[in-house]
Amino acid sequence: MTLALWMILVAILLPVLTTGLAKWGAPGMDNNQPRVWQEGLSGWRKRAEWAHRNHFEALPGFAAAVLVAHVAHAPQGITTTLALLWVGFRIAYTACYVTDRASLRSLMWGGAFACVIGLFIASA
Repeated sequence: MTLALWMILVAILLPVLTTGLAKWGAPGMDNNQPRVWQEGLSGWRKRAEWAHRNHFEALPGFAAAVLVAHVAHAPQGITTTLALLWVGFRIAYTACYVTDRASLRSLMWGGAFACVIGLFIASA
């Protein structure tokens, strides 16, 4: 299995990690109604929860792009580089979200999105 394909697993874990970050050490965690409880979060915990949601939104496009690149026999070096960059941008995106750096966060989101487009272009 290629490193780019392993990055799909990393992408699947990102929302789990960000929701864990939101919940970690938070008082009053209600596992019977976690979504109701999460709506009451504030500050950096709320932003971590929002990053969690955005990771789920970004996942299908990234996974599809990597799989298309794999099936189309896109150059492996480009595929691996773009997949690693996507993960790096998404981790940076999370850090920017949690620390409330909106403009930089948008730039990181754009970089990750450019990687998805690049994966499709490399597959052409």
